[in-house]
Amino acid sequence: MGKSKSTLYAAAGVDIDLAVNLLNRVKAKISATRRPEALAPIGGFGGLFQIDLSRYRQPVLVGSVDGVGTKLMVAGMMSEHRFVGHDIVNHCINDIAVQGAEPLYFMDYIGMGKLRSPLYEQVLEGIADACKAQNVTLLGGETAEMPGMYGNDYDLVGCINGVVDKDRLITGEQIRPGHTVIGLASNGLHTNGYSLARRVLFEQGGLTVHSQPAELGGESVGQALIKPHTCYWPAIRRAMELNLPLHGLAHLTGGGFYDNIPRVLPKEVGVVCNLGALPILPIFQLIQKLGGIDGIEMHRVFNMGVGMVWMVPAAAAKDALAVCAETGFTAAVIGEVTPGDGTVRIRGLDPV
Repeated sequence: MGKSKSTLYAAAGVDIDLAVNLLNRVKAKISATRRPEALAPIGGFGGLFQIDLSRYRQPVLVGSVDGVGTKLMVAGMMSEHRFVGHDIVNHCINDIAVQGAEPLYFMDYIGMGKLRSPLYEQVLEGIADACKAQNVTLLGGETAEMPGMYGNDYDLVGCINGVVDKDRLITGEQIRPGHTVIGLASNGLHTNGYSLARRVLFEQGGLTVHSQPAELGGESVGQALIKPHTCYWPAIRRAMELNLPLHGLAHLTGGGFYDNIPRVLPKEVGVVCNLGALPILPIFQLIQKLGGIDGIEMHRVFNMGVGMVWMVPAAAAKDALAVCAETGFTAAVIGEVTPGDGTVRIRGLDPV
């Protein structure tokens, strides 16, 4: 019996044929991400990835899963969805890169009330482009069309898997008082704090994505909010190739300075950061002004211009900064490790 159109399912709101047709449009981009270790063709029930164990002495698999959150609503306001594909890939890569893991393959989940073009292709093309940029295989994914569940919205989730030799894991255990804290600059909110940002900018401030407040220097609110999450793996990879002592790395996501840096600190040390050691981006200044938000809460919700933190021995700080510059990242010394209790303080906001 040949294939037939799924007319009854389509009438109920799920168009299987459209899903197949839209996926076919982006298969070439997806195929371009495939590393030699990827075995199965696109479309199998499970993705197959054969790790070359000869490269590792004690391989440790590292995995992470995350979503883009309400930044998707900003993308909807702007009818621009390509960048959120970069967001989910880069966020996930950063989450395992801070442990020293090389990202190997990525899988996505897109759930939406109604499958539509070009939104679907934009998201998948963004994912594929971000994967290819970091030599990560887009191994597979799931698209779920669920009328009545998502309405006109959609959700985007990603899962990354990587590998690192056990003796090269970055755990934070070697962080000691006297270590230098280096911050790598962000380009905006990345993928965190959008619920508060949307409330302040759009509800309290009365702005739209097209507004160009003077504080943003000619950039629109939407342009400032939609910038894709920065991927810091190239700098980490280069530092590891040079055997620089990266004793602790923190990805500044939800929770900002106060919640993310302590995740890698030994209990007997603390970190003191200097307020504004890297420029606080105009979009954060605008949110703080319109929302009347105090500095401590801003640094707990947002990255405030610092997307990742490295903790290295003071003697290695110059080389670490050079690696950041070599790989295209703006970085600066933003603080130091002190005796403490596993917490973070910020000069100018907290008692130090």
